[in-house]
Amino acid sequence: MLDRFLQLDGQLLVAIQGLHAAWLDPVVSFYTKMGDAGILFIALSLAMLLYRPTRKAGALALGAMVLGLLVTNVTIKPLVERARPWLDWPIVPLVTEGDPNSFPSGHTCAAFAAGLSWARALPWRWGRTAAVIAAVCMGLSRLYVGVHYPTDVLVGAVIGALCAWVAWKAYQIYEDRRNSVY
Repeated sequence: MLDRFLQLDGQLLVAIQGLHAAWLDPVVSFYTKMGDAGILFIALSLAMLLYRPTRKAGALALGAMVLGLLVTNVTIKPLVERARPWLDWPIVPLVTEGDPNSFPSGHTCAAFAAGLSWARALPWRWGRTAAVIAAVCMGLSRLYVGVHYPTDVLVGAVIGALCAWVAWKAYQIYEDRRNSVY
């Protein structure tokens, strides 16, 4: 059963690899590399700390990304040790990855942790929409460049979303305690 599921996961990735367009390859490769070590989302979150209306969004995103890092890169990846797709399937990745472990996607986790934190806390509707789009695009980019299986990306997105939720709940508890009258 598990073997069949993993086979379908690989076949779906190979199908996605058939969607390449020469003009899109460098664009997607650049975007996905901006997610290395969460740099894009960390930099944007740090910048948000400097502007009062976005400060909460930046702080929540940083907290959620730290949780995501601990769950994905420190805990799950070393336990599961799923090999990168190009080792088992006939694909050529567009970018190189130093981490040999594929499951779950840390880039996607960071993107969803930040993006969904921003979507909850940014004061502008366009910013909240852009945050979700940026997260989804990061996940899709990991498939397009061939460094993750679809399930890696899906689980990374779920973990990132849960980390954003935990950061939000922790913030609410903090605010409730801070505002309570003794």
